[in-house]
Amino acid sequence: MPHKTTITTKILIAMVIGLLSGSLINAFGQDVAVIQTYLVNGLFYIIGAAFVNALKMLVVPLVTFSLICGVCGIGDVSVLGRVGIKALGLFILTTAIAITLALGVAALIGPGKDFANAQSLSDFTPPPAPPITEVFINIVPGNPVQAFAEGNMLQIIFFVIVFAIAMLMTGDVGRQLAQSAEKLNEVMMKVVTLVMDFAPIGVFFLMARTFSEQGIGLVMPMIGYFSAVIVCLLLHFFGTFSLLIALMAKLNPVMFIQKMRSAHIFAFSTASSNATIPINLQVAEKRLGVDNSIAAFTIPLGATINMDGTAIMQGVATVFIANVYAIDLSLSQYVIVIGMATLASIGTAGVPGVGLIMLAMVFNQVGLPVEGIGLIMGVDRVLDMLRTVLNVTGDATVTCIIARGENALDDSIFNDPEAGSVTEIELPHKKARL
Repeated sequence: MPHKTTITTKILIAMVIGLLSGSLINAFGQDVAVIQTYLVNGLFYIIGAAFVNALKMLVVPLVTFSLICGVCGIGDVSVLGRVGIKALGLFILTTAIAITLALGVAALIGPGKDFANAQSLSDFTPPPAPPITEVFINIVPGNPVQAFAEGNMLQIIFFVIVFAIAMLMTGDVGRQLAQSAEKLNEVMMKVVTLVMDFAPIGVFFLMARTFSEQGIGLVMPMIGYFSAVIVCLLLHFFGTFSLLIALMAKLNPVMFIQKMRSAHIFAFSTASSNATIPINLQVAEKRLGVDNSIAAFTIPLGATINMDGTAIMQGVATVFIANVYAIDLSLSQYVIVIGMATLASIGTAGVPGVGLIMLAMVFNQVGLPVEGIGLIMGVDRVLDMLRTVLNVTGDATVTCIIARGENALDDSIFNDPEAGSVTEIELPHKKARL
C-alpha cells in the first residue's frame, strides 16, 4: 500500500510554492497590470480571503460547543475555577517573560541606532485604544447575541462559561443539553475536517498574495529591527516554552514541537490566533493527548488573552523607535512598557495586525512618537505571521502544563509519533465515501 501524504505535508509544500511564486511576482510582475489585477488582487485575494473566512466560520460555533463540553466535562465548579486561575496566571507569566526578554535583547542589539530614514514615515493614524478599565468592563457582554454576531471572543467565552456552569447546576436538564452539545461538537469537528481538505489551496493563495505585495527585499532596510524580533521569538519558542514543557508538563519538548507542526503552518499562513483555534484544539486533543475538558477551555481562552508574540514585537519596537528618534527611556518607562504590554495582550483580539493598535497605546504611555509605527508597518505582516506561530505554541504549552497538573494528559498519545495525524483522523470519513 503506497504511503499517503499527510495534509500537513501538502500544506507545507503549498506554503513554500506560494512564497516562491509571490516573491517572483514581486520581483518581475510589479508593473504588469494583468498580473496585479487578475492574479494578485483577483484570484489570490478572493481564494485566500475565502479560506480565512472559512476558518473564521468555524470559530464561534466550535468554541461554543467545545467550551460547554469542557466545562461540563470538568463537572465541578471549584475545579473549573482552579483551572481558570492557573491558565490566567500562566498566560500572564509567559507574556511578562516575553516582553522582558524582548526589551533585554533589543537593548543588546540596539536596532535603529544607525537608522537614517526617520523622515520618510508613512502616515499612520491608529484607532484610539480603549482604556484598560474598559477592557475589563467589556469582558461582560451587554448583549450576548451581539457578541456572537460580532465574534467578540472574550465576551463569548465569558457568556458560555456562565451558561455551562448554570447547566451543571440544573441537573438532568443540563445533562441533556450537555449531551446535545457533545453531538454538535462532534459534527463541528467533522466540518473542520472538511475545511482542512481545502487547506493546501487556501494556504498557497494566502502566501502568494502576501509575498507578491510585500516581497522579501522589503525586509532589508529594517534588518536590525527584523532580526531583533526574530531572535526574541526563537529564544522564547525554543527556550521559554521548551523549559516550561520539560519542567512543568514533564514532556519531551522536541516531540511537542514536532506534533505542533500543523498548527504552526496554519498560524503562519493566516496570521490569526482565532482562525487557528480549530486546528490547535484538534492538535491538543488528538496529537498531544490533552483531555477535551481542559483543551476546550484553555485553547480558546489563550487565543483571546495570550499574545506572547505581540508582546515581543511591542518590546523590540519600543526600543527601535526610541533609538531612531534618539530618545532615552528610563528604567521606570521600561517597567511601564512591560506592564502595559502584558495587560494589553489580554484585550488584544486574535486577528491580523491588531498588535499595531496596541503598540500605539504603549507608545503613548512612554511618550514615543506614534507616527514612528509607520516605519515598521512594511515588515509587520511577515512578522505577524511568525508572532502568531509563537502565540498558538504558548496556548498549547499552557494547556499541556494544566492538563498535567489535573491528570488530564494521556502520555501514550503524546509519545506516539503517529497518534492523531490528520490522515488517521480522516480515515473513517474517507471510508464512508467509498
